[in-house]
Order: sequence, then structure tokens, then C-alpha cells
Amino acid sequence: MSVDMFLFLMLAVSVLAGLFTEAIKKILDGVGAKYSTNILTGAVSVVLAVVIDAGYVIMTDAMLTDKMAVMLIALVLLSWLCAMVGYDKVMQAVTQMKLNKSK
Repeated sequence: MSVDMFLFLMLAVSVLAGLFTEAIKKILDGVGAKYSTNILTGAVSVVLAVVIDAGYVIMTDAMLTDKMAVMLIALVLLSWLCAMVGYDKVMQAVTQMKLNKSK
């Protein structure tokens, strides 16, 4: 797997994680379930990274070498990190805008 493909897969996971998280939140809000948004966001990004990893390996008939395993594990971890940091930064910005608007 090239670095370009790795970055593309990470971008795909990041975009899809946001969409899936919002969809799941709407479903959970509709049934009145309590959930932790950070845990939900992290879990969705990890599941999507694993699914996209598996899809990449199947579609390219790639051999699972040591290098490929490291890249796939890195994709899962970095996707989780991107989802968590991105979400927190967005929530921080929204909170700051709300505080500035009320002043």
C-alpha cells in the first residue's frame, strides 16, 4: 500500500465516520437512548476503518505482509484519532460561538 493510498483511505474513513455518526445519533435520539458522543464517534471510526481495510485487501488481492499489517493498524488508530480530535475541536468552536453570541 502506498502512502497516497493510505492517505486516501484515511480521508474516506474520516468523511464516512462523520456521516455515519450523525445518522446513528439521529436514530438514537429518536428512540431516546442515552449515549456518549465521543465513544460513539470513536467506535464508528474504528469499525469503518476495519471495514475499509478489509475491502482494500479483498479488492486488491493484497498479501497480508508485516508492512501491510502495520499500515492497516495505523489506519485504524489514526482514523480514531482524527475522529476524536476533529469532533472535539468542532464542539469547542460551537461552544465558543454560542458564548460570544450571548454576550
